[in-house]
Amino acid sequence: EMLDQEFITQEEHDVAILEQTPVEVSLTNIDAPHFVLYVKELLEETYGRSAVEQGGLKVVTTLDYDMQMIAEEEVLKGVDENRERYGLTNSALVAIDPKTGQILSMVGSKDYFDDEIDGQVNVTTRLRQPGSSFKPIVYAKSFEMGYTPNTVLWDVETTFPTVTGNYTPHNYDLGELGPLRVRDALQRSLNIPAVKMAYLVGVENALDFATSLGYSTFGDHSAFGLSLVLGGGEVKLLEHTNAYASFANEGVHFETVPILRVEDNDGTVLEEWKVREGKRVVEANVARTISHVLSDNAARAPVFGAGSYLQLGERPVAAKTGTTNDYIDGWLMGYTPSLAVGVWVGNNDNTPMNRAGGSIGAGPIWSGFMTRVHQGKPIEYFTSPVIEATGKSVLDGSIGSTTVVIDRASGKLATEYTPDSYREERTYAQYHSILHYVDREDPTGSVPEHPEDDEMYASWEAGITAWLQKKQEETGTPILNEEPPTEEDDLHVPKNFPSVRITNPDNNDDLDTRSFTISVSADAPRGVSRTEFYIDGQYLGSDSSSPWSLATTIPSSISRGVHTLKVVAYDDIDNSGSDTVTINLNADAGSESLELIDPKNGQTIERQSETYTVVVSLKDPEGYRSVSLYAEDLSTGSTTLAGQTLDPSSPFLTFEWSLPASGTWALSARAISDDGSTELSTAGVLVEIVPASEPAPEETTEPAEGEPATEETIFVPETDLNLF
Repeated sequence: EMLDQEFITQEEHDVAILEQTPVEVSLTNIDAPHFVLYVKELLEETYGRSAVEQGGLKVVTTLDYDMQMIAEEEVLKGVDENRERYGLTNSALVAIDPKTGQILSMVGSKDYFDDEIDGQVNVTTRLRQPGSSFKPIVYAKSFEMGYTPNTVLWDVETTFPTVTGNYTPHNYDLGELGPLRVRDALQRSLNIPAVKMAYLVGVENALDFATSLGYSTFGDHSAFGLSLVLGGGEVKLLEHTNAYASFANEGVHFETVPILRVEDNDGTVLEEWKVREGKRVVEANVARTISHVLSDNAARAPVFGAGSYLQLGERPVAAKTGTTNDYIDGWLMGYTPSLAVGVWVGNNDNTPMNRAGGSIGAGPIWSGFMTRVHQGKPIEYFTSPVIEATGKSVLDGSIGSTTVVIDRASGKLATEYTPDSYREERTYAQYHSILHYVDREDPTGSVPEHPEDDEMYASWEAGITAWLQKKQEETGTPILNEEPPTEEDDLHVPKNFPSVRITNPDNNDDLDTRSFTISVSADAPRGVSRTEFYIDGQYLGSDSSSPWSLATTIPSSISRGVHTLKVVAYDDIDNSGSDTVTINLNADAGSESLELIDPKNGQTIERQSETYTVVVSLKDPEGYRSVSLYAEDLSTGSTTLAGQTLDPSSPFLTFEWSLPASGTWALSARAISDDGSTELSTAGVLVEIVPASEPAPEETTEPAEGEPATEETIFVPETDLNLF
């Protein structure tokens, strides 16, 4: 203007323009300086600098002063306490009301007036890489597409062929966990499954979804690839926190609001915030689902511990950490239903911290702030989502497997002729990646006819195969990676059953003695391996060599009268045949009596402890020098001494039988008199030993007042994915 009005010459004007005349603006005694200057900048965009600085505007903001003071205190405390140990010099924090978008706290740096850390820079509006704190954005999109928190992804080293070359991400600890569910993959912040989910969702879809949540930094889609899910794209803390606020608000998004009202110097209202409806950008159930996962402290506990900075005790809170390469940035993002808070830590000049990830660096600040601002306020609960079974195993938390009962001898499907001793329940699985079972763009739709056409299929399958091979070598545990059999057992068939005939005694014979020999003729296509002898269903003994016979004494517990003798012949794979005869026993039992009282014949014993107490009764025990308990494994015919009592004095004797793992066993007792002239024996008591069953679930109690009811709308898979 001075040149135009000819107060100075052109030469004087040009010289003046070249001179440096710095003007320093000094701010002192100002609260929330970063927020104040942020608001000032927004006002200047609307009203101009002159009006803002000289127009006498009266501005009412959204800032919660008490909350702001707590935020500044926690940021300062968190940085000062961890500066030397972790090499971090700065931090920023944003708190937003999810139901309105109002900015309640904004701390742009540890200290606005600290020039050494560039304290005047407002980090909440600057671009920083978010690390794993961006993963929930991609996973939320996957839930919208039909994937579920139960979806199985393989955490195995995988190479992703891309247009820029092969990409092989690794987890933070360089480990591999094999198959696991999305809930666990997200809460443990595993990178490999996250990159797989980014591919399933599609980078374009993820970027569009992020933009709908308010991110302004993803304009050029061509600049991003699969690493986007690991924080490969820069975000602003303010926008990042507001995206999480949309999840807290069950999918309804509000633009951030820093200003409530502006008046001019005459009191005229120039602008005023009014309650308005937000924009639904996420389906309510999808938002509830991501909140349900992010608030699952048990799922993250294997990595972060149950008492980490990511939980607030009894108060439900959704939270996610983020750490960038070389520990340049650390994040902790999270929310309750009424407050979304994001914290960043690091150094403005991008100097790496000393292994201070999001949980260690940002965690204490975020936890301290959240704890203090929620103190004394009622506990709020997230609305439970509906997570239904889809009918697809891979989406419902199990590896595509088939459980069938097979015959151990033939390896084929068991039939009605397969004996219990050779029946085995076996689970077969063909271990494939999720691409084998779903169209990535329509996961709940039809199974792909040619999954191998997917560009990632071969590399994902190769990763699984390599991991299975490595784990088998490490553990020695074989894995059945094959289809179940379709043919039926052809070894246990009637034509292979042994033929058997009792040759002595004859049917309806009268026996005047309790001691006699049972003789048998037996034959079988596979040969006879053993014969077992019974009277009235009680076991007498066995023979494992031809000619088949048993010299026996009928126990005193069996009275005189009509009884049934039975002999069962077995081949080498327990095909069996039997014969019975009726005998009339005319010999009375002696006055002596030995009986096995517990267990009962035919009893099934569940192996809930290491031993079982066997009870034997003996009449007039003072006349005997020993009572012995024997256990015979009917599958092998081997008999062992299970216990012995010398010089018995009580008519009831107990023996602690060390239980075998499983199988059918015959228990019998034998007593020998003091002079050795009398020997008493019991018939064999047959028992079946089975593994202990799973304990019944505890009965649920009514929730206490103020607590959420049991979540009955959430499908929880029962299968265990641990293969080794």
